[in-house]
Amino acid sequence: MKRNLLIILTSVLAGAISAVAVVSISDAGARKPAATYEYINGDSAQVRNVTFSGEYPDFTFAAENAVKAVVFVKVIKRSEQQVPNDLFEYFFGFGGGQGAPREQVGSGSGVIIREDGYIVTNNHVVNGASEIEVMTDDQKTYKAELVGTDPVTDVALIKIDGQNLPTLVLGDSDKLRIGEWVLAIGSPYGLTSTITAGIVSAKGRSLADNREFKIESFIQTDAAVNPGNSGGALVNIKGELVGINTAIYSNTGSYAGCSFAVPVNMARKVVEDLMDYGSVQRGMLGISMLNNSEQLAGEKGLSLSEGVYIAEVLKGGAANAAGVKVGDVLTAVNSEKVKNGTAVQEIINRYRPGDKVTLTVVRGKENLQIEVTLIGKDTQELNAYNMQDKVNIFGAELAAAPKKELEKLELKAGVKVTKVDKGKMRDAGIKEGFIITYVNNNPVFTPGDIAAAVKKSRRSIMLEGMYPDGSLYYYGVGLE
Repeated sequence: MKRNLLIILTSVLAGAISAVAVVSISDAGARKPAATYEYINGDSAQVRNVTFSGEYPDFTFAAENAVKAVVFVKVIKRSEQQVPNDLFEYFFGFGGGQGAPREQVGSGSGVIIREDGYIVTNNHVVNGASEIEVMTDDQKTYKAELVGTDPVTDVALIKIDGQNLPTLVLGDSDKLRIGEWVLAIGSPYGLTSTITAGIVSAKGRSLADNREFKIESFIQTDAAVNPGNSGGALVNIKGELVGINTAIYSNTGSYAGCSFAVPVNMARKVVEDLMDYGSVQRGMLGISMLNNSEQLAGEKGLSLSEGVYIAEVLKGGAANAAGVKVGDVLTAVNSEKVKNGTAVQEIINRYRPGDKVTLTVVRGKENLQIEVTLIGKDTQELNAYNMQDKVNIFGAELAAAPKKELEKLELKAGVKVTKVDKGKMRDAGIKEGFIITYVNNNPVFTPGDIAAAVKKSRRSIMLEGMYPDGSLYYYGVGLE
């Protein structure tokens, strides 16, 4: 009995001593500042002190405020589907049949950016929509109209009839840092007002293939994004909009750790243009680029391996007019350093035709500052046409009419058809030697004038002109 009592007392005493020790250690830890870890480079050089508080950032303010401005977007696409009148027509395809409306329903997300109902979303969410419906966070539904789209950046703007709607403050995506916390808000799989968290994994990502022109400089995050999140908000912990969730990288179609958002600084300019002009006013530099590297620098004999190598300067382009040359290495735009072509595109996309930018280029051993006045795509194409001696349009080779031929026919100006191959011009009956004097009742002086007229026309163009024998002809050329 005494022995058992002794064992019990000993256990109690040991437990008490352990408890005191734990409390003492805890108290000592509480009195000390949060642990500081030193990152050492080499033997003694300290690189950085990092203090860990042991707490995660508080997302509640950002989440509770931002979610009010994120909407569910329902899209209905209608198309006509031919329905056979009878069994015979079903198998053999004769007869007219009747068109039966066929509906496709899709969904995505959007972000209210103005109190009067302007909402930014993705182009691929609303593209081809016959009807758009929006449901806000408070479960109210509205019919929406499409203001405009920009397939190049995958940004679209829609509008609902509302007042005093909750909005998101637009942040500055350029100030985002790698590793910074962000929230993705949207309607994955139709689950409205869903919020997920992650960090900024990378900036300036491009997913574009070379089949079509795209401007991409995505913010990559590991916040969970799924089908239905497209067009939703990416916000920082202040609750500011820093991106529009757009895409995921996945073999299954569902979240796999990589999601991508259009930076708000890129979306802001697109939205402003759609509001003010109905289309995006995009300044063009007129160059083709290759990302510089040690291998490329060695092959081209360059003095540096940074920046962007200019592989082509387009005739009639803004860079060509300013004196930029093939072989130049572009290192900065308006003093902002560029590491790749994606960065150049993102910066230039902020400007409109007529705006000026300063390029920092390295040419041989020289560092040059070249001021470039940006031009629009149509102007660039028109300039390119006008700088060529001959231009091919719809199978017809066009050139400025010789002065002697114009004088003989008593014409002030015109464009000569020097060759006709298979195409719409030949189909219309136009023959070699025809001098085009008017297109859609407007006089033409250069092949570029005809190209510009074709671009402005929708269904057809009317050509007026003369043959060398003085006979006057009119031709209609269908464009569809």
